[in-house]
Amino acid sequence: MRMSGMVGPVFSLLASGGHGPSFLGLAIYLFFVLLIIFATMTLAKKGLSSRVFTNVFAKLYEQLYLFIENMCVGTIGPHGRKYVPMIMTFWLAIFVGSFVALFFPTSPTADLSFNLGMALIAVFYVQHEGISTHYAELRKQGKDPVTAGVVGFFRHISHFSGPKLGIALIPITLMIFVIEIISEMMKNVSLSLRLFGNINGGHQAVEAMNELGSSVYIPIGNFLLPIKLLTCVVQAMIFTLLTCVYISLVTHHEDEHAHEAAHAH
Repeated sequence: MRMSGMVGPVFSLLASGGHGPSFLGLAIYLFFVLLIIFATMTLAKKGLSSRVFTNVFAKLYEQLYLFIENMCVGTIGPHGRKYVPMIMTFWLAIFVGSFVALFFPTSPTADLSFNLGMALIAVFYVQHEGISTHYAELRKQGKDPVTAGVVGFFRHISHFSGPKLGIALIPITLMIFVIEIISEMMKNVSLSLRLFGNINGGHQAVEAMNELGSSVYIPIGNFLLPIKLLTCVVQAMIFTLLTCVYISLVTHHEDEHAHEAAHAH
């Protein structure tokens, strides 16, 4: 199933000496991935005019939207619907980026720097949402924007220190704070290395098996393609699910306050 002829060698030249594509290769692969996403979205949009979807792309995107929506609401809570565009963007970028590796020598998700970039975006977005949640609550209480922003920032930071243990246990609180900060930073490593290891490892396994079968002219590695396709889906789901969990941890009090308000009413 891998591309042959002139296309395969051209893309092979874009690979670097190490893991993943070169800078130019990564740019071209990203352009190709975005082209696939926008092309399929355009085809799906044409099928939205009818009452019943008959366009295959419209059906696929409808099912993907429902899947992402259920994941966001089920993991984050009722307010999770506002995160559907962000989570779907991650899912499409990871799935299509990994899917490209089934037909080309490498892919964007086989590059550690690309995965680390997505992980940094996800983690910083989580911090932004945590601060924004406190900011919105303080604004509802009548605080001015500057005060709400400063207090909201420190409220978000304070949750890294764990429960209040009192003045006598300040050293323990500081130790918890340092551990939590390191743990938060390690989320970047966890998200990026997991994706890189699975996609790049699958590619290396296919190449090794193809070399093994080269003596009998049988591309043995192609038998791994169904497993690699499943890996594309699983890795996209794990990355987006973990992002939803991280968002839930910093915004869960939105639902708590909403529940208390509804109960009081």
